[in-house]
Amino acid sequence: MYTVTNPATGELVEQIANASDEEVLAAIERVHQGFAAWRRRPVQERASIVLRAAELFAERAEELAAIMTLEMGKRVGEGLGEVGVVVDIFTYYGEHGPTLIEDEPLAIRGGEAVITKEPLGALLGVMPWNFPCYQVARFVAPNLVLGNTILLKHASICPRSAVAIERILHDAGVPDDVYVNTFAASRQVPAILADPRIQGVSLTGSEQAGISVAAEAGRNLKKAVLELGGADPLIVLDSADLDETVRATATARMRNCGQSCNAPKRMIVLADLYDDFVDRISKRVAEFYLPGDPADPATKLPPLASAAAADEVAGQIEKAVQQGATLRAGGHRVPGPGAFLEATVLTDVTPEMDAYREEIFGPVVLVFKAETEEEAIAIANDSPFGLGASVWGTDPVRLRRVAERIEAGMVYLNSAGGSQADLPFGGIKRSGMGRELGPAGIEEFMNKKSLRL
Repeated sequence: MYTVTNPATGELVEQIANASDEEVLAAIERVHQGFAAWRRRPVQERASIVLRAAELFAERAEELAAIMTLEMGKRVGEGLGEVGVVVDIFTYYGEHGPTLIEDEPLAIRGGEAVITKEPLGALLGVMPWNFPCYQVARFVAPNLVLGNTILLKHASICPRSAVAIERILHDAGVPDDVYVNTFAASRQVPAILADPRIQGVSLTGSEQAGISVAAEAGRNLKKAVLELGGADPLIVLDSADLDETVRATATARMRNCGQSCNAPKRMIVLADLYDDFVDRISKRVAEFYLPGDPADPATKLPPLASAAAADEVAGQIEKAVQQGATLRAGGHRVPGPGAFLEATVLTDVTPEMDAYREEIFGPVVLVFKAETEEEAIAIANDSPFGLGASVWGTDPVRLRRVAERIEAGMVYLNSAGGSQADLPFGGIKRSGMGRELGPAGIEEFMNKKSLRL
């Protein structure tokens, strides 16, 4: 069942039945049949449609933001910001995609060759709820330009986002059999991946969801791109303006109520700044205590996406404190209706505690003390995850030196993560495999065919 429940009030808004097995098979057949004609469309035509989609996303930004606020509690301003990134992604691939998939000449011994860049066919996308439009965009935009077709299964709490996105793409000129939304249940995903008409899968979601989908993809010899969880480290070496550093890092952690895979979740501060940093970030996080309607632009603390999500994070905080962590700010569910949780700061988290190695997907800051640069790097890398990271300081040489030793798919200097259309996004270790966005994002579901001339 796909269910819309307002996380700010707990009100049940809408329920939509899952697609039947027959409906799922019919959807697979549609995107399979649509591939032959779509791949033959000139790439400039496909790119023009993607550019038109960018225009429609911009025109309907307020509608999309309102849907996200209702479905998963995103603050309206952040929803508008998310749609802005979506517009950038569709624009980037609409403008640069044709060049990115041009044939690549290759000099070889005894002759010449060319690498042609061709689509694979029908793909499955399994999308999460935390960024209902952005996550879809970074999978869909490059593959539409490349010539693949898409069967999209969105998160079960985001059916209205799913329908709105499909409508925009069809209104932009994407044929009905090239992009198809399905209200498939999670239990139907293995059968979809086993179907020979589906050539690959992209999933953004939890570690466990990634393990399950990767196993099915491997069993059926299908290409998989996985963007999973993260426990991103943020190393503070020094600061010319500690207030600004704290402001920027706290804002980045609290964005989307802490429900971002690549948010800075573990802040590692050198000893000479540690006490001052903890004091300032605890005060800064306390400013997010007052919950409010995410549709109100003045609200700083929206709800989490669901009561279950808020309960899970509250349980992780409670367990950390029971195991010996120090609660510096927040840490409790907010009484009353809605999935609200106080913004939280925890210190003294040690390797023996569950919170040291798990992802906390909510408005929670963990702060660690490091006596040396070497120890800061060791703490940063002592994690099963490897999505993003950031390093803060005033010496460019030192920043680069530390960044090069961090085990992650992305490292940012003096900025706390983020995403942009022309920069590849993805992780290593248990944060997934493959890349989205930038030139790399159009190559994951591409047949790079060697043509010997």
